[in-house]
Amino acid sequence: MGTIDHLSVGWLTPTLSYLMACTGAALGLRCTLRALAATGPSRRNWLLTAAAAIGTGIWTMHFVAMFGVTVDGTELRYNVPLTLLSLLVAVLVVGLGVLVVGHGRHRGRALLAGGTVTGVGVSAMHYLGMAAVRLHGTLSYAPGTVALSVVIAIGAATAALWATLTIRTLPAAGGAALVMGLAVSSMHYTGMAAVHVHLDPARTGLDGATPMQFIFPLAVGLGSFLFLTSAFVALSPSAQERAAYREAGELAVEDLRATGLDRAA
Repeated sequence: MGTIDHLSVGWLTPTLSYLMACTGAALGLRCTLRALAATGPSRRNWLLTAAAAIGTGIWTMHFVAMFGVTVDGTELRYNVPLTLLSLLVAVLVVGLGVLVVGHGRHRGRALLAGGTVTGVGVSAMHYLGMAAVRLHGTLSYAPGTVALSVVIAIGAATAALWATLTIRTLPAAGGAALVMGLAVSSMHYTGMAAVHVHLDPARTGLDGATPMQFIFPLAVGLGSFLFLTSAFVALSPSAQERAAYREAGELAVEDLRATGLDRAA
């Protein structure tokens, strides 16, 4: 049985992966706040952006953490189609959960349904990502620990969706993002604690891509997407700010008209 080391490069990868999860959560919360204040297509677009941010953050967290994983006696590679499928699953199920909550009429039922769907989807993303791992041997899982990781994922997802409906201030959203990042990281490392590696020394050759060939460029690209989108959202005016700008513009026009009438008189 192979020994798994999750800290082969120290605390760098756990710290970076936690920050990525927090960034995705914070951006998702911010976008959902914008969605709840919007209507029509604008609301839908903000919800979709929130789903992309949270799903991307969760996926990036998983694979950044995997950079620090080594197994004695074998190298690790990744099946590219399965890895991309895990990213797609993360974004789609988070999107479904956010849409259920954003458009649900009954808050309690929407939270329960959205949290369950999203939590199961996040777990599916995690274990699809693990299914993409290629090594000189096979992986097995402790069922009880796997079940615990799914429960943690559902709890974390429900808490995250509750926060999207409840939190209305930036400091509170920042605190919620830190908690959500911790919950996602806990789910990941609980899932990793369920893994057992059974080495097969006779097995030669591995298919798939090395982390530096595929995972690293993709993780950097998605991380850049999160930070650039965060900057865009931070700089774009909210619905209240746009309303204030319109009101200020209308007042300025009225003042100009009044000034022109006074001069004409």
